[in-house]
Amino acid sequence: MQKIPATVITGFLGAGKTTMIRNLLSNAGGKKIALIINEFGDLGVDGDVLKGCGAEACTEDDIIELNNGCICCTVADDFIPTMEKLLARDVKPDHIVIETSGLALPQPLVAAFNWPGIKTAVTVDGVITVVDSAAVAAGRFADDHDALDAQRKEDEGLDHESPIEELFEDQLTAADLIVLNKTDLLDAAGIQSVRDAVNAATSRKPKMIEARNGEIPASVLLGLGVGTESDIENRKSHHELEHEGAPHDHDHDEFESFIVELGALKDAGAFVEALKPVINKHDILRLKGFADVAGKPMRLVIQAVGSRIETYFDRPWAPGEARATRLVVIGLHDEMDDAAIMAEIKALG
Repeated sequence: MQKIPATVITGFLGAGKTTMIRNLLSNAGGKKIALIINEFGDLGVDGDVLKGCGAEACTEDDIIELNNGCICCTVADDFIPTMEKLLARDVKPDHIVIETSGLALPQPLVAAFNWPGIKTAVTVDGVITVVDSAAVAAGRFADDHDALDAQRKEDEGLDHESPIEELFEDQLTAADLIVLNKTDLLDAAGIQSVRDAVNAATSRKPKMIEARNGEIPASVLLGLGVGTESDIENRKSHHELEHEGAPHDHDHDEFESFIVELGALKDAGAFVEALKPVINKHDILRLKGFADVAGKPMRLVIQAVGSRIETYFDRPWAPGEARATRLVVIGLHDEMDDAAIMAEIKALG
């Protein structure tokens, strides 16, 4: 029996994974695709956005959401049973696409494809890591190494990498293909700086391609034919290397999320502009969700990566659907003042 290929799409918060998948579904060339979407936080924004894209390649029944935490931590409890149910369907998908949370390690997920019952039926066609080129060029994923070198001389036990930098490196280490997304926001020198930063972040050198707004042909993303599950032991994460030979659990205590609920927005443009200083003040990593705009029949999607904010109307509010503004806020645990952020965002409505 021919194995069903599965593509794992990973990348840090806001890299553009969901946008890339929307484009993929719209240009799937007749392939029937099943999606497994994992998000950090209780508000399933990405899955809801994809359900609204109307692509024939993937119906709502083909989209499975896992919102119980990062998929790398819930492989046995959530992912494997989900795969088993998918494989038990009478009509099997031609391809499975898995979008991980922006905070997930790809390695435990890929290793799960060696699970009995899954290994015989599915193979990992490839791991695609999406990079927010503008964020990398701005130094978002790298600490000041000169300053760290100076501190190291005084304290050899210093932890020299932030949780963001470690996770960025781990996601690159797992990749079979790296997509440098959002290159339209940079000039040639900026793009080269991103290439240099990515090359410095991993000893592996997978193929690297550039993209604008996640627009990449399905023929490039699907059909890599790598069989990554057979090589994942050679792509260990920082966490795995630190705990080799010892039982351990991976967690995401460094990050946290919460949901802000508002009423209808009177002026969406003014709201978005007022959000930017709040995001900068509190160093919010990611903000995303849906908004009810007064007098508008359609739902507004709000996606923020740092203070870069994208908005668009994705679909009409359904009959009987409760209109509301709900935003998930994600940041570093030690730097998030939940009450202050919530109060400031609510004041903007």
